[in-house]
Amino acid sequence: MSDNAQIDTDETLGDGTLQEPTPIEAQATLDRWVTRSAQIDRALETTPEKFRVLTGDRPTGNLHIGHYFGSLTNRVRIQNLGVDTMVLLADYQVITDRDGVGPIAERVYSIVSDYLAAGIDPTRSVIFTHSAIPALNQLLLPFLSLVTDSELRRNPTVKAELEDTGGRAMSGLMLTYPVHQAADILFCKANLVPVGKDQLPHIEITRVIARRFDERYGRAVATEPVFPMADALLNTNAAMILGTDGTKMSKSKGNVIELGMTADETAKALKKAVTDSDRHITYDPANRPAVANLLTLAGLCLDRDPADIAEEIGDGGAGMLKKIVTEALNERLREHRARRAEYAADPAYLHSVIAEGNEKANAIADATLSDVREAMKMVY
Repeated sequence: MSDNAQIDTDETLGDGTLQEPTPIEAQATLDRWVTRSAQIDRALETTPEKFRVLTGDRPTGNLHIGHYFGSLTNRVRIQNLGVDTMVLLADYQVITDRDGVGPIAERVYSIVSDYLAAGIDPTRSVIFTHSAIPALNQLLLPFLSLVTDSELRRNPTVKAELEDTGGRAMSGLMLTYPVHQAADILFCKANLVPVGKDQLPHIEITRVIARRFDERYGRAVATEPVFPMADALLNTNAAMILGTDGTKMSKSKGNVIELGMTADETAKALKKAVTDSDRHITYDPANRPAVANLLTLAGLCLDRDPADIAEEIGDGGAGMLKKIVTEALNERLREHRARRAEYAADPAYLHSVIAEGNEKANAIADATLSDVREAMKMVY
């Protein structure tokens, strides 16, 4: 991949100041992102060599079915198209909003087991950890000089954390979390990041940092910027799977169905899933979200229209719905779970995958840091 390969740059997508947009401005920007993402998705099919993707997870717990349908399957698709893919285990980011790391090694190996079981191939994708890439984290220093305190506090993730602290002081790492994410993307000069719509502000601040670095340093030593303008790949077709309690699926809520669960554990979790009092099953996301969620999950597993499944169940009630979902999900994950168990039983192999990925990522990070130091005239 060329250092700055990308489709024609759209200078209207978060390249300016990090001001609070009006609702109308925010909707207009979102519409442009959606349009551009669709263009890029088509380009992946014909010119995958133009892109480098950065994606990943925080190892705060085991992966669940929300990850599987929301990101894992799409990452495998992108990899199999021939796109240069970097998969980050963001272990340093675990402590942005936590007092400790917990059983982090166990979680890292668990996540890598799921990556491999899903089809992420370490010979075609680079799987690596934050904490093992010094040059990536060193980029935080120049990047932090390019944004202001007020701009960071306007970031939606930071704002939400500040509102949820209950008076507790927010850590400096949490405040600078958006810059750390920018470093994740820019250290490998990725120009494409699969995200949900709520993550677009992180892409926008990454673009701002790339542009400001170029204006301050980049053109002094090169005809092209040091960093590309990252784009978002929005998975607009993926329905969000709710947790078993009907709220957003979250590891911290205990409402998830983990990929590593047994078939019996999955059945037990789904048996407790909330529905409603109407025995007749219909697909009505607006008025019956919990029922619609289970139908959506069945549809994803069976590759069928949820409305058709609802019509077949009819007066069969929640019991029949849960039975269908349980059988469909367990069958969909059967091969994944078998492969996952094999990988999880071989920690030496998992360690080698991470070590090899870290070696590749370090080489990329060191080269980028060298470019940065040269642009900043800090080569002595």
